[in-house]
Amino acid sequence: MGLALAIGAVAAGLALLTVGGESLVRGATRLARLAGLSTTVIGLTVVALGTSLPELMVSLIAAARGTPDIAVGNVIGSNIANIGLILGLTALLFSLPVHGSAVRLEWPFMFVASWIAMLLARDGVFDRLEGGFFVVALALFTVFMVYESRVSVGVQESGEIAGSLERRTLKASERPWVRATAACLLGAGLLFLGGRFLVDGAVELARYAGITERVIGLTLVAVGTSLPELATSLVAARRGHTEVAVANVIGSNIYNVLGILGVTALVKPIPVHTAVIQVDLWWMLGVSFLLLPILWFRSNLSRVEGGLLLLIYALYIGSLV
Repeated sequence: MGLALAIGAVAAGLALLTVGGESLVRGATRLARLAGLSTTVIGLTVVALGTSLPELMVSLIAAARGTPDIAVGNVIGSNIANIGLILGLTALLFSLPVHGSAVRLEWPFMFVASWIAMLLARDGVFDRLEGGFFVVALALFTVFMVYESRVSVGVQESGEIAGSLERRTLKASERPWVRATAACLLGAGLLFLGGRFLVDGAVELARYAGITERVIGLTLVAVGTSLPELATSLVAARRGHTEVAVANVIGSNIYNVLGILGVTALVKPIPVHTAVIQVDLWWMLGVSFLLLPILWFRSNLSRVEGGLLLLIYALYIGSLV
């Protein structure tokens, strides 16, 4: 594969992952509504899981094709980018309110999940038993959040979840079940193709640029699979839907560690590069911990905090280069 083809494969892969993920989320959301699930439950389960599908597909394909550094780097790099790049850039442009539940519930779970991932990686592999532990932990977390949402989600936050869900649901049609199922199948197919293109192109780009697959996974692949979330956050904030921005980022990080690493390791054990254990996991844990004082002492994330998060992310990328 030539350099031009590698760049084209990466670009095509990112486009297919974006379109496929959106199609699958829209179809699954419509199916969930037809099944009678509430708006809040759909937002916390179907949409939350669906937005992590591009990262999951990339990690699964990378592990299956013998490039575990991309599989692990995709998750760790996405978590660092979610906080440093996405949350930082969004807060730099818009003031983001902080909900008490983000400090009381979501942040501790995210930090503990990151810390456990670092501990389990110390032997140099995420095996199937550890993957199963992550998946069970994610299921318990999801059940708890659905239960908690029934008593703690406010009217304004529920309204924003409903508004966001409305924009990601297929419109009514004469055969809603057929159309929604077709959207899910189409999305799954596009995700698979996009994942293959992105992984193959990223491996070739790493070879041409003379950098490791670990670095390409932590940067290009991680940021690329996080771009849809960045676009969603910026569009929602511009429309005034800022109430759930912080919780969405924290929730995405939880699903990345427990869901993507868990499912991938359950399918195929993932070797972990020494540099990931000694450097990158510490960065992920560090930026996760940094959120605590910001969330604890501030009722809103302002441009100052946004600029700080962006600076830290730039320092991390600089350390890799």
